[in-house]
Amino acid sequence: MGRRSVLAGGAAAALAAGAPAPAKRHTGNWFDRAIVIDALSGSGDPEAPQGVTRLSDESWSRLVATGLTAVRTTLLPVGNVPDPWAVFQQSIADERALLAANPERLLLVRSAADILKAKREGRHGLILGTQDTVMVGPALDRLAEMKTLGVTTVQLTYNNANLAGDGALETRNAGLTKLGRATIERVEAEKLLLDLSHGGARTMAEGAAQARRPLVISHTGARALHDHPRNTDDATIRAVAEKGGVVGVYFMPFLVPDSRPRGEDLLRHVEHVANVAGEDHVAIGTDNGPLPVVLTPEAREFHRKWVLERIKAGIASPGEAPDVFNIVADYHSVDRYRRLSRDLERRGWPVRRIEKLMGANLLRVYRDAWS
Repeated sequence: MGRRSVLAGGAAAALAAGAPAPAKRHTGNWFDRAIVIDALSGSGDPEAPQGVTRLSDESWSRLVATGLTAVRTTLLPVGNVPDPWAVFQQSIADERALLAANPERLLLVRSAADILKAKREGRHGLILGTQDTVMVGPALDRLAEMKTLGVTTVQLTYNNANLAGDGALETRNAGLTKLGRATIERVEAEKLLLDLSHGGARTMAEGAAQARRPLVISHTGARALHDHPRNTDDATIRAVAEKGGVVGVYFMPFLVPDSRPRGEDLLRHVEHVANVAGEDHVAIGTDNGPLPVVLTPEAREFHRKWVLERIKAGIASPGEAPDVFNIVADYHSVDRYRRLSRDLERRGWPVRRIEKLMGANLLRVYRDAWS
């Protein structure tokens, strides 16, 4: 998947100023037994050569070391592009090629039971989802077709406006359109999971109010801690929780004003969402790739060009810049989920609560939404 995988879902920016921190052994064994799900991540090895779909033994060993049971990846396109349906078809073909090249290691997730199966068999579950509905537009029957291809999660908007509603960057903040409301109805009728990430504040609030089934905001931060358009206000966090949904906290620059969050900043956002929504309605959606990338000169240049392309396309959020990397530096390591769990234990979180954050809450929502 290489660079194509990196471009999907923002994993390209998962870079650090040096080599990732070495993995540290967790003191307990509950983490190894737990279901660990990243609500928005990536697929493949970001350092693999372009076009290579077979995971190397080294890449697979690193992926196992993360402790992840399953990740939700992103099917392109994001943003308004010519012929978005064709882009989507190529993107899902790429994901299927990755799955076909690694049958003993990767598992396509179509149900919550598949996540449990991946855990039992020592495989890595891939949850296919979109971060936009530009590939659907008014052709709502495409949602049924997408489901047959393996899509289980549909995000309504991506930063800018589409036919469904306004994204996070639209200053008019006009909310959902009539088509957007119809799209939500059809997403739920198909028993797909609705995701309101990247939506405008009003779009997310109206979407959460309309939803009749559990939904997610898979990757965001707390707007009460940093007033950024990609973050979510407390009222909408509560509204998602009241529908039985989950809000995932990302490892992104948008957690703090200077775009360089530390571990303490991430912990504050996680605890805020947990306190507002309740411990049954918070998760992790890093918006990074599952494997950290070392910032070599080549990777630094790739990141610079990628960000400039996003800025030119008008889809970059405030704070994105060529020298800003989409990470939380203190957790930029293969064992980030273990380390986060350990740090929450040190802050007094019981294991039961951490297990919910790390995957049990998402597993419940997936079961409720897809059943």
